[in-house]
Amino acid sequence: MTNTITIPTSIEWHHDHLLILNQQKLPKVTEYIQLRKIDDFYEAILSLKVRGAPAIGITAAYGLALSAQHYSVNKWEDFLQQFKNDKELLASSRPTAVNLFWALERLEKKIDQCISINEAKTLLLHEAVQIHTEDEETCRQIGEYGLEILTPGASVLTICNAGSIATAKYGTALAPFHLAQEKEQYYKVYACETRPVLQGARLTMWELQQSGVDVTLITDSMAAHTISKKEINAIIVGADRIASNGDTANKIGTLSLAIIANHYGIPFYVAAPSTTFDLAINSGGEIPIEERPIEEVIAIEGVNIAPENSEVFNPAFDVTPSSLITAIITEKGIIYPDFNQNIREILAG
Repeated sequence: MTNTITIPTSIEWHHDHLLILNQQKLPKVTEYIQLRKIDDFYEAILSLKVRGAPAIGITAAYGLALSAQHYSVNKWEDFLQQFKNDKELLASSRPTAVNLFWALERLEKKIDQCISINEAKTLLLHEAVQIHTEDEETCRQIGEYGLEILTPGASVLTICNAGSIATAKYGTALAPFHLAQEKEQYYKVYACETRPVLQGARLTMWELQQSGVDVTLITDSMAAHTISKKEINAIIVGADRIASNGDTANKIGTLSLAIIANHYGIPFYVAAPSTTFDLAINSGGEIPIEERPIEEVIAIEGVNIAPENSEVFNPAFDVTPSSLITAIITEKGIIYPDFNQNIREILAG
């Protein structure tokens, strides 16, 4: 039996613009904004109006494809130069999320064999739409595999927002919970607030409430106590980049959860599409870690909570070693250790 629920989404394509849910305004204001120019797309990604590795990739693809529609050039070489400039601009917005680079490179490869500018413009838009469409199905499949690995009725902890508004639909780490609601199978979810910009409190809580999931908010520092007192059965998180050995970069605070899960002997799962794997790097030590403005740490919604002259270290991500990961859930199947061997085998299937 399928239950009709509301699963929020954050990206809508229209013929001359992309409509995105402004995630900086949630949960107080549900605001959708139009992106039309390449600078709009760059700023939206950089400022976290759109966030989540898959959603960033989708948005960047539309941004590059839409910008190309307005190149007023007649020579193929001039078209390619403008395309390259826009691609490099978007690629500079967020250095850690590999889906961004994957989507941009996929568009570039699509026009390698084009013989005209008009053909290239058409193919670029078609490819961006295809990336968007594929991601929804990918996330649904991740959710299905997640339901296979998570015990029905379990209490599960998560961090950040790896949900429907971070993807085309359903999400990655949150996909099992949305699908469970559709199937009338229920879980108890605990969401870490996710300092410094509170994606767990602002976004995961809002999103899961929209689809009726039983979700409870905790501060990041409450995780160990909550696991011990609330009988948490598993932890599931998303990912922004996964090395070929299984080391995983995700929102800052994820590594702490993996260490705590290891201490308490509960499974620690990573949920991510195959596009999040970077097989060109051997370990997490090669993943670039974005550092963001100090204002995110010393202030909340513009109100200072620390002295303005405070020294601040603000990495947006940390890397969880594969030795702490129980399994990686992808649209192609569930990957267990040995990750060095099994990642390549599963992704090639």
